[in-house]
Amino acid sequence: MLSGMIKNVFGILLVAAFSFVLAGCGKNSAEGVARTWLTAFHHMDADPAIKLSTPATRNLIETLSSLSGEIPEKTQKELDKITVTIKSVQEERDKAVVIYTTSDNPVERKLNLVRQADKWLVAFTKADLQAEMSSRPSEPEQEYGPVSITPGVPGVISGEDDNTAGE
Repeated sequence: MLSGMIKNVFGILLVAAFSFVLAGCGKNSAEGVARTWLTAFHHMDADPAIKLSTPATRNLIETLSSLSGEIPEKTQKELDKITVTIKSVQEERDKAVVIYTTSDNPVERKLNLVRQADKWLVAFTKADLQAEMSSRPSEPEQEYGPVSITPGVPGVISGEDDNTAGE
């Protein structure tokens, strides 16, 4: 009888703990909203991002979406490979700051959220967009070596090891 009661209590505690974990990582937690929004944003999937945005952020995402137009299938497949890693979540009353990285960019960035009507929403601004773009790793520059322009001959470029250099 005692072992049956222990099993029942253990079962109840397990269900309660599991529910607590799900609530903490759920869709309406700051972390859950941030993960869903960031994934949609980096996959250039506007609809899920818009649903989790403040009105100002919604307008920005709609504008970006209309400017980007149709994304080529090959590009979309590459975007869909991007994963988001949440490094930390700092909540204070109705505001949260999420620090994250993405699989295509190891630089830590931040995302601001606000709680409105008991729902977490992303507050992403033009300044955040500029910070996001400036954090992108630059493409490696191609090395061409020393180049000189041949004086007096328009449009002729020669390298240092070229016999015409310095003529």
